[in-house]
Amino acid sequence: MKPENILEVKDLKVKFPVTGGLFLRKVAEVKAVDGVSFELRKGETLGLVGESGCGKSTIGKAIINILKFSAPDVEITGEVYMRIEDKEVNLLELTRGEIREYRGMIQMIFQDPYSSLNARMSVGQIIEEPMLYHTDLNKKQRTERVSWLLEKVGLQTEQSKRYPHEFSGGQRQRIGIARALSTNPKIIIADEPVSALDVSIQAQVINLLQELQGEFDLSILFIAHDLSVVEHISSRIAVMYLGNIAELGPGERIYHKPIHPYSKALLSAVPLPNPKLKNKERIILKGDVPTPMNKPSGCGFRTRCPIARKECADFIPELEIKEEQHYAACPFV
Repeated sequence: MKPENILEVKDLKVKFPVTGGLFLRKVAEVKAVDGVSFELRKGETLGLVGESGCGKSTIGKAIINILKFSAPDVEITGEVYMRIEDKEVNLLELTRGEIREYRGMIQMIFQDPYSSLNARMSVGQIIEEPMLYHTDLNKKQRTERVSWLLEKVGLQTEQSKRYPHEFSGGQRQRIGIARALSTNPKIIIADEPVSALDVSIQAQVINLLQELQGEFDLSILFIAHDLSVVEHISSRIAVMYLGNIAELGPGERIYHKPIHPYSKALLSAVPLPNPKLKNKERIILKGDVPTPMNKPSGCGFRTRCPIARKECADFIPELEIKEEQHYAACPFV
């Protein structure tokens, strides 16, 4: 690993079997993630963006190594290295018992603030639970940390005795953030943390994450489908399509000067609040997104790409550097 990186994902592939017939034999497979590689640098926010079903959330769950235990039949290959001080650990090789030692270092904020919190536990118990398994704090220290974290995310200490159903969606997501921070992690995987919230609340949660990132020295993998949200918070952006990364580069450059045809189409769909700019050119892609169960040969985007050529069916394009720190998986851009 490079010294500036805290996480490196190398050729990650995730396949889900499809069973059928009388004996439920494997008849096909869904290639949810099909050879993804990227790195997360210390202290940065890397935005992972793409349409629904492109494999974004699957990457997050594979990195934190919960897919292996929640879906036993899933096939995961590749390497996910995490740096802990001067030690490098491949998370995908760890057993359920071995990964517990490192679980406190990498935490996840889930998409749905309604189903991700245990309705039978109080807010204080929800935030305290990770500390029971991943820290050596005693009861008094855990209680003090719960109160401290609640104040950090904009809630009150007295609310620790209340239950999730007594809070709004934005408040629940703040509780989820406090829970993720309870073990003092180095990496946060935020899986579409604002997609279920109102627009006004989205801004509050994003600003909160940015404030906490500096204070806790966090590295964040921010997963979303809204490019405008990702551009606001991310130093770099990776654009995904059908299990592969189509473009990767600095956030401002990806947002204002994308070079991959898919990134351009995705960006053109972002609504503009300025009525004078409402006539900007929209890029309408042909057809529907192919199913991951039967991906096109070669480049997965070629069936919808406006600059596709015959040879696009013959090879899977790799990420190539086009400008400084700016990569695209297309030899014709």
